[in-house]
Amino acid sequence: MNARQFNVTGMSCAACSARVEKAVSALDGVESCSVNLLLGSMSAVGTASDDEIIAAVARAGYGASLKSHKKSDTPKNSMESKENLSKSHIFARLIASIALLIPLMYVSMGHVMLAAPLPSVIAQNPLMIGLIQLVLSGVILVINQKFFINGWRGVISLSPNMDTLVALGSGASFIYSTAVLFLMSAEYAAGDISAASHYLHELYFESAAMILTLITLGKLLEERAKGKTADAIKGLMDLSPKTARVIRDGEEIEIPSADVRVGDVFVLRPGDSVPVDGEVIEGASSLNEAALTGESVPQDKEIGDKVLAATVNGTGYLKCRAVKVGEDTTIAEVIRMVEDAQTSKAPIAKIADKISGVFVPAVMVIALLSFGLWWIFGGEFGYALARGISVLVISCPCALGLATPVAIMVGSGVGAKLGILYKSAEALELAGRAKIVALDKTGTITSGEPTVTDTIPADGVGESELLMTAASVESMSEHPLARAIVKYAEGRVEYKTADDFEALTGSGVRAVLDGDAVYGGSFKFISSITEISEDAKANYERLSGEGKTPIFFTRCGEVIGTVAIADKVREDSREAISALHDMGMKVVMITGDNARTARAIAAGVGIDEVISDVLPDGKEECVRALSEQGGVIMVGDGINDAPALTRADVGIAIGGGTDIAIDSADVVLMRDSLSDVPKAVKLGRAVLRNIRQNLFWAFIYNALGIPLAAGAFIALLGWEMDPMFGAAAMSLSSFSVVMNALRLNTFYKKHRTGALKDDKKGEKNEMITIKVKGMMCPHCEARVKDALLALECVKSADVSHKKGTATVELVGECDPETLCLAIEAQGYKASIK
Repeated sequence: MNARQFNVTGMSCAACSARVEKAVSALDGVESCSVNLLLGSMSAVGTASDDEIIAAVARAGYGASLKSHKKSDTPKNSMESKENLSKSHIFARLIASIALLIPLMYVSMGHVMLAAPLPSVIAQNPLMIGLIQLVLSGVILVINQKFFINGWRGVISLSPNMDTLVALGSGASFIYSTAVLFLMSAEYAAGDISAASHYLHELYFESAAMILTLITLGKLLEERAKGKTADAIKGLMDLSPKTARVIRDGEEIEIPSADVRVGDVFVLRPGDSVPVDGEVIEGASSLNEAALTGESVPQDKEIGDKVLAATVNGTGYLKCRAVKVGEDTTIAEVIRMVEDAQTSKAPIAKIADKISGVFVPAVMVIALLSFGLWWIFGGEFGYALARGISVLVISCPCALGLATPVAIMVGSGVGAKLGILYKSAEALELAGRAKIVALDKTGTITSGEPTVTDTIPADGVGESELLMTAASVESMSEHPLARAIVKYAEGRVEYKTADDFEALTGSGVRAVLDGDAVYGGSFKFISSITEISEDAKANYERLSGEGKTPIFFTRCGEVIGTVAIADKVREDSREAISALHDMGMKVVMITGDNARTARAIAAGVGIDEVISDVLPDGKEECVRALSEQGGVIMVGDGINDAPALTRADVGIAIGGGTDIAIDSADVVLMRDSLSDVPKAVKLGRAVLRNIRQNLFWAFIYNALGIPLAAGAFIALLGWEMDPMFGAAAMSLSSFSVVMNALRLNTFYKKHRTGALKDDKKGEKNEMITIKVKGMMCPHCEARVKDALLALECVKSADVSHKKGTATVELVGECDPETLCLAIEAQGYKASIK
């Protein structure tokens, strides 16, 4: 059952999100609910209607609406408009508050405490000084009335939140100061100017205003930091081109990408972004797919190959037929996966959720106790009130509530930029906790495409004769091994069409070639119909020991030779498995292949344990057994891997695999590369570590800050806290948590080049920065980048049309002039910076 997404308004802290989640989860028919405070969104799974869910949120004191997907209003535009509106409102409130706070602080602190000059008509009238403070602070309270409105709503709905704490702290200061002002006016009316002046020191108007101003400043910093956490989603949305060139009625026209229909023929010129997923029907080119897969090397495309939306065409001209459009494109699916992961919750978040649900009421009780105890045991009323207010304004449920989701949001965004898609926050966390990686063999450790590795003709038989005979017989078969032989023979020999072909299931093939009976098959099958020489037997033992599959061929009852076929190991398999070992993980191969072949491949790549001759349902049982030793990640690509992917703590599907495998997995690797598995685990560990850091500091902040504000350290150490300092600490606590999570972006910078091992830096290649004039858009960037990457001496290129630069990493020697000429050939001006 798919999750439905809702927008939720009115939430200000973790207590709010916990309240909404609890209200919706209590509905009949709701299986699960997850609220994201950062995005102001909610994901709900179940049979409850949209109206029921929205009503439950309303009863909790908040607003909700179903997320719309109108073509005219893209998610990116909606996201940006909400962010900009929120920031502009907060910024306007902050500027107005500061403008009024400056004269307020001058009057209250500068004049009253430091004897700063004031006009004599004001300086000699304490009542006027008090009234000025009342007016200035009162306007600041009105400007920031949002805290009081939301805080009061929280009290009415029995779900007090951070705004409630702020409103109580600021409101109590203002009300108490107003009461003192009345006492001052009575003394002033009685003619006792000295007594009235004494009351000036009991006013807390500046505290009431300062608390609101500092909290607003913190909110602005927090909003700006939050905006950076969504950069990955915005970047993905930016990739989708707005228009497409399609051919209709024989004419090429430009239309919005949203209007492209399945079956439409669209045209790609050099530098164009692909508007929808399609298939090449004419032309050849190379496409930069880095935005989707993280692969910096352009991929060659020709007739019959797939092209994906948001990738960028190189220098060729292509005609393609639209296959998937709109919400069905790969880029749309990627965006949905990332959004779902960011909306979901990691198991570790349950700790903070439980605390957040009772945090605000507990703080209110502590504040009341602090005030009461200090007042009862000898403190003045004003001093006791300051202790209670300090407790209210220093307590920060937001730091706890943001600790997990902000790290998940940044981490899943970083993964998306690297071509690693986590379907949920749970998958991200469990990937970081896993201890064992189970790998399928075919298509995962190996390429999945059988290839001829050896041709060994018998004595007196030429290699071309052996290959011609083998290909002539196998050309009639659909078996993968037969196709490998035919593919190898093409271009090497001219093979014929055999007669009377018959496939012998589980054994081999037979046919008639030029009137001669020809057989091809396994050692067991051929040895049952003719005698095999000792040399041929020795070759069989050797080839099998190397993980290859020997196929024997006979003609007229005599063995004419052996063709060995192997599924080649991926180039990056050994490096990826070595990186997993360096991370302390156990690596297991689970395969349906025979034990000898499996052991040979495992030995070549460094596998710790081999489980062979396993059927699909047996793979699931193997994963179940491995899970008793610790968290298990299963990596596969085929239909037969689906049960095991589902059973594992984390199922990882290789991007080139089947749709069923991808649907069954928790993590999808967009690149068809095993080297991204250790990256996925490393990122999971980095996110988990970041969450623990955030939770630690959020707990420590509140565990130390609340007692300090309550006055627990006054008798021991003489430490006490002014309410204004408490407000400043609260305003910065959430900001610091978000900024810590943003450090995860360094993971992308570190791993985007494909390095797996942290401790093996290697030699640094030479970097050259080139000034490029004439670039106007991302298409220009793509053209320049493709031109540079086409040079053998260029390892990587970072091109920016905004900066007007191209930073190139070189391998070996390269004349800078060559780089400039390559750029100028694309129509731009270039010079070494």
